[in-house]
Amino acid sequence: QVQLVESGGGLAQAGDSTKLSCTASEASFKRWSVGWFRQAPGNKREFVGSIARSSGSTYYADSVQGRFTVSRDAAKNTVFLEMNDLKPEDAAVYYCAASTDGYYGPQGPWDYWGQGTQVTVSS
Repeated sequence: QVQLVESGGGLAQAGDSTKLSCTASEASFKRWSVGWFRQAPGNKREFVGSIARSSGSTYYADSVQGRFTVSRDAAKNTVFLEMNDLKPEDAAVYYCAASTDGYYGPQGPWDYWGQGTQVTVSS
């Protein structure tokens, strides 16, 4: 059973920066594409950004482009979501997901999901 675990959430103020991590129990994780999604109360889950498994290319939602960065540390089997200039509308539960077939667009398919980590942003 593959497990993805997010960490790094918490309370931030508008304008702050924070960094989320996604680690996996599966060594192959470093060869998968990984995406970040978020869901705020009452809203549908939305795509935030992703990183491709081979090229390391990244892709972002318009709402976070230029503020958020997805990166990978293969040696640590970890993918990061660095969030800068946080806004109250960024508050949500953030999830990481992995795609074993290399796809890294918003629609997936995404094969594995983490349990999520809460990010709260105060104005």
